[in-house]
Amino acid sequence: MIYFRSDYSQGAHPKVMEALMKTNLEHTDGYGMDDHCRNAEKMIQTLIGDDDCHVHMMVGGTPCNVTFIAASLKPYESVVSVRSGHAYFHETGAVEATGHRIITMEGADGKLTPEMIDRAWEEYEDEHTPLPRLAYISQPTEIGTIYSKAEMTALSEKCREKDMLLYADGARLGCALTSRWNDLSIKELAGLCDAFYIGGTKNGALFGEAMVIKGSALNDHFRWMIKRQCGLLAKGRLIGVQFEALLDGGSESIYFEMAAHANKMADMLRESLSNMGIKFYSNSQTNQVFPIFPAGVAEQLAREIFFYKWAPEKDGMIPIRLVTAWGTKEDDVKAFLTAAGRLI
Repeated sequence: MIYFRSDYSQGAHPKVMEALMKTNLEHTDGYGMDDHCRNAEKMIQTLIGDDDCHVHMMVGGTPCNVTFIAASLKPYESVVSVRSGHAYFHETGAVEATGHRIITMEGADGKLTPEMIDRAWEEYEDEHTPLPRLAYISQPTEIGTIYSKAEMTALSEKCREKDMLLYADGARLGCALTSRWNDLSIKELAGLCDAFYIGGTKNGALFGEAMVIKGSALNDHFRWMIKRQCGLLAKGRLIGVQFEALLDGGSESIYFEMAAHANKMADMLRESLSNMGIKFYSNSQTNQVFPIFPAGVAEQLAREIFFYKWAPEKDGMIPIRLVTAWGTKEDDVKAFLTAAGRLI
């Protein structure tokens, strides 16, 4: 079976495993209060050019999203997101369970726009309606598109105008930053957002994300909220060690090398399928590719390829999602293309 179902179906990059084995017998303090987590924090501060930011080693993406939203919003404040946003569509109501409504908009190629934020405010009346206070985005989006520097700047300016926070879900941030269409650096992203996280789970780590919070006000008692949300890992150093390995070398680290490889494999799929005349569900620019196949072809491909059926069948056609990762081999891509070409 060839795996294109997700970018976390394998374990971890060998350098990450080596780092975990090397430090395995160390005794350290718990709950992320160890030298490895502190060192990873310094590496991230250097990477984004901000020595005053706060970094928290988190166990996963949903805990990042839920914890930051719950910690930074008052009970009557709400989140603005596109309908396909992960925090709304794929987290089982976890944000709403904290008491914060998510106001959803139909995305423009998967992206939130300043005009959508304006529309959310048009729905706000007074104390009888939830107050929009945080804009949630994913970079890249759930359908593989990325925010340009101009788009991110416009969103940031709109949030400042409306006294809102701008928060970026970075589960696949590495792929956004290494996309050949990207013009936004991680330093620029950090300067435009109030908080974001650097995803490890979907880019070579066993598990774990690095939450970055700008300024002390938003960071106030954040660890208390992590604990309250059941996300404070006793062996927190396991995440710190992984990020030390992932980010060793800064912009030349394996973190960006792996993401660039995943994008390269996705580009091969996208370009070859396009040459076959295949249409796509989205204009993906990263490691998720959404070709639309005849339903019968998709069923036959599923016998030897592991992937998601992304949306319901319509008029005999169905979009599927192919996800490439650090461990995807060129032979895997060629095998899929051969199988697809044989069936089309």
